[in-house]
Amino acid sequence: MNKSQYQFSGFSKAARTGGFSLIELLVVLVILGLIAGLVVPNIIGRTEVAKSRAAKAAVQQLSSAVDGYYLDIGNPPDSLEDLVKEPGGVDNWRGPYAKTSLITDPWGNTYQYIYPGEHGEYDIISYGADKTQGGEGKNADINNWD
Repeated sequence: MNKSQYQFSGFSKAARTGGFSLIELLVVLVILGLIAGLVVPNIIGRTEVAKSRAAKAAVQQLSSAVDGYYLDIGNPPDSLEDLVKEPGGVDNWRGPYAKTSLITDPWGNTYQYIYPGEHGEYDIISYGADKTQGGEGKNADINNWD
């Protein structure tokens, strides 16, 4: 073998094994930035959709829990906390009818429970991400009558 077989583009063997060049690192960083720019907005948008779906499922579960409480006790609960802890002076309580975590919506607020309700025997409402009545999209109210 001659000396030219150990050389590549004018670099010695020692220079070629030293690691990545600055340009190679910059290319990798640009590619990672492009991937993050495409993926992150989709993940953020899906988080709010997932919270809305979780709130809808929780409202349905709470409605079932209120109905179960009503069947056992004979009247609806005074508050959603009565589904979790036995209220005083109540016979036939066979709870808990719901988990403690269920009475808080995905945005950290307690579901509104109104008895007697304006739209049914009782109303259960989450005011969404903006925590105020009304709204659209992630701020839309979630309830048990729609």
